[in-house]
Amino acid sequence: MSNVEKRPIRCRGVRGATTADANTREDILAAARQLLALMIRLNDIDKTDVASAVFTTTRDLDAEFPALAARQLGWLEVPLICTHEISVPGSLSRCVRILVHWNTPKPQDAIRHVYIKDAVRLRPDLCDLPPVDFEELEAWIEAEMRKFEV
Repeated sequence: MSNVEKRPIRCRGVRGATTADANTREDILAAARQLLALMIRLNDIDKTDVASAVFTTTRDLDAEFPALAARQLGWLEVPLICTHEISVPGSLSRCVRILVHWNTPKPQDAIRHVYIKDAVRLRPDLCDLPPVDFEELEAWIEAEMRKFEV
């Protein structure tokens, strides 16, 4: 038996936010897919370890449920819900947020939260991400979507 102490598995929250270019089905899904894909890849999230996920949009985004993006990426058995953020005067518009509840042995300080596009202004302290190759990310998303067409 190893002397390495096993870390207990805990449910951790992984947060992220982005902005959609417009209130269209395509723009909302593209924004949500990019955000979720980065959250998955930066944290090595396996969908079988995900307890649930909450997707929110600002009230100016209502053309599609952003949780459909998770279904398109193969999260077919993960409980998902969508809701609107409260409307605060002066808050960021066209914003999509995701909160993933993830069972992992990683400590809280090892979780990588993801804020991209105009949402970087929400949490500039968490925006120290490595440079994102969006062309490569879109290729990964397309490959995943081909596996799990919904």
